[in-house]
Formats: sequence, structure tokens, C-alpha cells
Amino acid sequence: MFLSIKEMELRKVLFQQTYGPGELDFLDSRLRQTHPLEVEGSAELVSRTLSEVRVRGRLRVQLETECDRCLEAAGLPIETDFDLFYQPMALLTREEEVEIDEGETEIGFYEGEGLQLEEILRERVLLALPMQRICREDCKGICPVCGQNRNQNVCGCETRVQDDRWAALKDLK
Repeated sequence: MFLSIKEMELRKVLFQQTYGPGELDFLDSRLRQTHPLEVEGSAELVSRTLSEVRVRGRLRVQLETECDRCLEAAGLPIETDFDLFYQPMALLTREEEVEIDEGETEIGFYEGEGLQLEEILRERVLLALPMQRICREDCKGICPVCGQNRNQNVCGCETRVQDDRWAALKDLK
């Protein structure tokens, strides 16, 4: 969906879209969308600015990826609000260096006659993902010795961590 600046000059643009699995590319081959992505919100020009756009909304989607501990399927429900500001790229392409304050670091930029909602959604979903993607909180992971999934089988391997810094002293008696 294209959010047109010309249309925003006339009124606030309301949107409510649903994207089925596979319609958005999240640029991560391990990430799969299992349920439709639903988004609703609005886009409007900020008054008294040079074409600054404010995009607000809420998105909801269910993703699936490999668990970082055991490599089994891990469901990732994402539900997040967003409130974003965008300025024309032309404001950024000045020749002189310009110091920006902390508030300006959270402003995005757009080129041309508007913004693609799909690009905004892709960015928001990727930023909402947890750092560690796990199938469940008590996931035991894979045994570093034999490679079995500890959630399915108890392998009995000894995985005691040794401190190799003292290994040379072990032979002195």
C-alpha cells in the first residue's frame, strides 16, 4: 500500500490491511509468517513542517523460526504499536555537515511522492523480534557432546565445564 503525500495534504490517510503469509519478505530465510499480518493506523502530514509525515498504528502477526537452543520450531507472536516520523530525503542531502540532536535520530527518511507501508511493517516486525528466539522458556537445547535434543531425550553425557587455565598444574603432585 502506497501512502501518498498528495493525499495526506488533503486529509489524514487511514489504513487497515491484512497481508497473508508470503506477501511480505522479512529478509531472513529462517523466519516464516504462519498467520496473516494485520495492521491498522493512520498517516498524516505534521502541521508547520516541510513534508514531515507521522505514521501511527498497530500490527499483529504470528511468525515461526528455529529455536536458538534446540533448532526446533519456535512460534513468535508479535503485537506492537508504532508511532514514526519521516522526512523527505531531500532535507538530508545537503552538502554541509549538520549536527543532529537525540530526537532526530529516530526520524526516518523517504524519497519521492510517499512511503510504502510494506517497508514500514517489515522494519517494525524485525525490530520487535526478541534477541534470543526460543521455543519455550525451559528449553534445554542440544547436548554439546552428542548433539541430541535434550528436550526429547536424556543423553547422560558429562558436560561439566573445565577451567583450562589450571590444566597444566594438574600434573604437578
